[in-house]
Amino acid sequence: MQSTFILIVIVVYFGLLMLISYLTSRKGSGNDTFFRANKSSKWYVVAVAMVGTSISGVTFVSVPGMVRNLDMTYMQMVFGFFFGYLVIAYILLPLYYRLNLTTIYGYLDQRYGPKSYKTGAWFFLISKIVGAAARLYLVAFILQTLVFDTWGVPFVVTVMGIILVIWLYSHKSGIKTIIWTDWLQTILFITALVLIVWQVAMRLNLDFGGVVTTIANSSHSRIFVFDDWASTQNFFKQFFSGMFITIVMTGLDQDQMQKNLTIRTLKDAQKNVVSYGLAFAPINFLFLSLGVLLIAFAEQNGVILPEISDNILPVIASEYLGQTVLGIFIVGIVAAAFSSADSALTALTTSFCVDILNMKAVSQTKAQEQKDIRTRRMVHMGVSAAFVLIILLIEAIGSDSIITAIYKLASYTYGPLLGLYVFGLYSKVKPTDKWVPYVAIAAPVLCFIIEIVMQQLFGYRVGYELLLMNGLFTGIGLWALSGKNDNVLRTIVEKETR
Repeated sequence: MQSTFILIVIVVYFGLLMLISYLTSRKGSGNDTFFRANKSSKWYVVAVAMVGTSISGVTFVSVPGMVRNLDMTYMQMVFGFFFGYLVIAYILLPLYYRLNLTTIYGYLDQRYGPKSYKTGAWFFLISKIVGAAARLYLVAFILQTLVFDTWGVPFVVTVMGIILVIWLYSHKSGIKTIIWTDWLQTILFITALVLIVWQVAMRLNLDFGGVVTTIANSSHSRIFVFDDWASTQNFFKQFFSGMFITIVMTGLDQDQMQKNLTIRTLKDAQKNVVSYGLAFAPINFLFLSLGVLLIAFAEQNGVILPEISDNILPVIASEYLGQTVLGIFIVGIVAAAFSSADSALTALTTSFCVDILNMKAVSQTKAQEQKDIRTRRMVHMGVSAAFVLIILLIEAIGSDSIITAIYKLASYTYGPLLGLYVFGLYSKVKPTDKWVPYVAIAAPVLCFIIEIVMQQLFGYRVGYELLLMNGLFTGIGLWALSGKNDNVLRTIVEKETR
């Protein structure tokens, strides 16, 4: 009965997404629509959609689960997020709009050369497809456990079905459709979060004041850590890591920036970034508050919490809070997961077509346009298949906390991008383009070695500051391999950084 109820909720939800896809694709499904939404998006619509893209299904289950082991210290990183968004709005966006880019890695071509350009694009492609698949894996696993195991459906079939649905509503109009589906999904998952908090509070017999008191008096309400420099939860590590993770995972990420670049003017794009940047603190605080309430609920009712933190919310929602809460939870987690996965699928297709295959958003001839559309659709299918394979690989490997694994991966794969952009914007020298790929690979390898040595010799656990180290080593490598200054490039860089 429970599995049938969940399936009905999912089918109705998918029907809404397909309706949006139909409405947004009626006026065209060309590459300019797929890649840039014809540069006609409204900033306030994109702002709402971006919240859903950034807060995935992993956040929905991992952040409440974090509270058991890390208290509410994740908020330190969230505070850093906002300052990262200010850097994006007032340093990176002006650059992207001035260069009129379809993908943000086109800057690397103009600043360094074609090999650097391809290097940046490949680092994004690898980073995003693994990170997005990891996020989607968690939702697939939950749906498998709650629904499809009951009917004996293999996990691989569940994964293929989820990817197929995302492909169906995104393959025609791409980012134009995604903006509106993500707008809907953001509204749904925030509503679901609020309703779940309310339902848990009701079962604890708490009014609003009681909720505040329970959270404030909880042993898990700690937010700031200033006294332990070796801890990965130290405030300064968390704050600056949050800031730089936002810069690289949003500002240097085609997935996150593609929606911003569909807005017609720079001023409106900046409004968009600052607006959704402000939204992250209260939303994440609510997730963490839910985690505190779930622990209080478990203690009051003698519930034994699962060993894996990511399973705390799914287990309590499905076994102890009733069918209404379960339905709300399913809508929330599917909405959060799909708003992240569909955006990533579209961005990966865009980057591969534009950056790797050198496809233009607007073709010169009708015949070329039709050929490019066919190629884009084949790439879209190929990326979808890659998602399936990576999710199955993650299932074979497993992970206690997916969100921690994603941030760790980002420290390695986005570090070279951080170094490339910072060096390009704030130096006047031109590295030798052919050596840039080697520098970008050497930096994370060196960071990995340092991380192992620091742990074994000094007992120091390197946290998210790994990202800064990675970017620093990339910048040092670029400087060491730079040739003579190029006067033309120097002029370009000076104009970009004014």
